[in-house]
Amino acid sequence: MRQPLELAVLGDPVEHSLSPAIHGAAMVSCGFDGSYTAIKADRRILASMIDDLRSGSMSGLNVTMPLKGDAAELADVLTPEAVSSQSVNTLRYRGNRVEGHSTDAVALAKLISENSIAAQTPIHLLGAGGAAGAVLAAGGDRTIYVAARRMEQAKSIAGQWRQGQTVPWGTPVAGALVINATPLGMKGEDLPEGLIDVASALIDLPYGKAVTPAVESALSMGLPTVDGLAFLVTQAAESFRWWTGADPPLNAMFEAVRKT
Repeated sequence: MRQPLELAVLGDPVEHSLSPAIHGAAMVSCGFDGSYTAIKADRRILASMIDDLRSGSMSGLNVTMPLKGDAAELADVLTPEAVSSQSVNTLRYRGNRVEGHSTDAVALAKLISENSIAAQTPIHLLGAGGAAGAVLAAGGDRTIYVAARRMEQAKSIAGQWRQGQTVPWGTPVAGALVINATPLGMKGEDLPEGLIDVASALIDLPYGKAVTPAVESALSMGLPTVDGLAFLVTQAAESFRWWTGADPPLNAMFEAVRKT
């Protein structure tokens, strides 16, 4: 008989999280008992929950903003994806050590591959926060143009990548895969004018009750497009697989999102 899973997502804010519904569906589909809860947390609470991983009272943790950097610092060992992205969104305890992983990076690489985006296509990365690091880790050998409202933050992110360059916020990059790693779109905001018009594809990480304007524009132009919910479910499936070894059905996880 399988031991019940005790899972949680930590962050602030976290009350809007769809992860409990998504992982609840994964547990039911794969025959696991247990729970997945959303916990408002700061670094102190994160450190306490990591102690719970060590003791075995927690089976796994997801981490969202603003704690991804803290999670990377508090883990005993990092996967290559976490090292490359310099952030952690998933934690587990194996072999007497807490392992930190970036399923964000794994999911992005998978979505880029599945959408047949050519290997030479440059990336126009919008944002310089925790999700931006995952884009760098998933970028392969592509040139990555980083844009942020604060140029110093863009330069810091671009400096982590051998093919990293900066462009001023709002400047289009012709033929690029636009990856929006900012909150723009969650409340119906538009991306800067002209970015999608010259793009070759879009991955838009924000999600909300309605499709973002950027996704609407990209779809109307016939561009390969990935929305925030597709990214959320894909990274959640990667987390669940990493914790349990089970392969959760994406269709059940998507259905849980639609019912939420």
